[in-house]
Amino acid sequence: MTRRTSLSVCELWDQWCEKVAQRRLTLVLFLATLIAAFGSSFQYGYNVAAVNSPSEFMEAFYNKTYYERTNSYMSEFVLTLLWSVSVSMFPFGGFIGSLMVGPLVNKLGRKGTLLFNNIFSIVPAILMGCSKVARSFEMIIVSRLLVGICAGLSSNVVPMYLGELAPKNLRGALGVVPQLFITIGILVAQLFGLRSLLANEEVGRLCSPGRLVLVWYLHRTGPEQGGGAHIYYYADQIYLRAGVNANHVQYVTAGTGAVNVLMTICAVFVVELLGRRFLILLGFSVCFAACGVLTAALALQDTISWMPYVSIACVIIYVVGHALGPSPIPAVLITEIFLQSSRPAAFMVGGSVHWLSNFTVGLIFPFIQTGLGAYSFILFGVICLLTTIYTFLVVPETKGKTFMEINQIFTKMNKVSEVHPEKEELRDFPPRALGL
Repeated sequence: MTRRTSLSVCELWDQWCEKVAQRRLTLVLFLATLIAAFGSSFQYGYNVAAVNSPSEFMEAFYNKTYYERTNSYMSEFVLTLLWSVSVSMFPFGGFIGSLMVGPLVNKLGRKGTLLFNNIFSIVPAILMGCSKVARSFEMIIVSRLLVGICAGLSSNVVPMYLGELAPKNLRGALGVVPQLFITIGILVAQLFGLRSLLANEEVGRLCSPGRLVLVWYLHRTGPEQGGGAHIYYYADQIYLRAGVNANHVQYVTAGTGAVNVLMTICAVFVVELLGRRFLILLGFSVCFAACGVLTAALALQDTISWMPYVSIACVIIYVVGHALGPSPIPAVLITEIFLQSSRPAAFMVGGSVHWLSNFTVGLIFPFIQTGLGAYSFILFGVICLLTTIYTFLVVPETKGKTFMEINQIFTKMNKVSEVHPEKEELRDFPPRALGL
């Protein structure tokens, strides 16, 4: 077959794909998106924030358990360190889960990996539910590690699966849906943590991350049926430093979670209108500005009476910017700019960087806060600025383009002589197979 004939067939394939892609959201596609996102991403979001509001009850359980074993209480340093490890085990597990994405997806496929991932949801649910009876805070730490693995796998595999399943005119919107369910999970955890509602010792154990997941799983498989985090780990402490009354912090945190959900819903509807590149530039620019103003507000809050309100506004603005671009769009871009054969490896690298950074920030942020005080967020502001510059200079727009068109864009950018016809998305298909 000549080169000209090969190109003609590719063009026919592209045209056929474009016709198929211009369809509306079908019921099957809607249900697949809903089930995949709720079954995985919701758990991820819930476990990000679930340890925040009830932390005092959990720390008391740690201390009580230690006292029953040794007849003495933990020192303040040991308790803080142990609780930081408990919090950080979730993103560390996410890092491990991200490293498993490539091997599992290549061996089991996208759907098979998501089914296999249920193991890392059920086992920690059992461990968490039994931790009080066994008088073991170690079981809580292990369960956080395992449910982190679950989140690490789902946060990479779900966007990959939905991105490949969706037509090009819906690829961005459906790719943002997993992040929407993550924010919903965060908000639900924050609402469960309200002291006036559920954050007491007994109900807190009932609604622990593992037990809630277990209840949800049992309901899902019942007779009728035949996966901006450093902000959420220590949201309460940030608002306290901003001057919010201790009794009102929980409500401000929950309100911030509601804003996060609302702005992510907006991202679902505007990603195909404004484009991926624009949302990332907008989001990181807003985050950079919020970090800069927040630093100044925290430095001046002891001298100007209304500065604490500026600090709160900056945190909310940061969440708005993060929800529009930095949070949902990278997974969509990874799906679009990499071919199917290299996509698992790309998600594995991207996910590993994300979760390793998440783990590092979750572990050391309290010490950063202690050491730098009001200037803690300069570091994050610099990162946001550098990412904005890099995106502006390097990242192209992928909205409304087929995988072949996106591949050709990068071919020209990298000055490669030709595309790779051996790749699965770019293979030649006979017209009869295309229905043309």
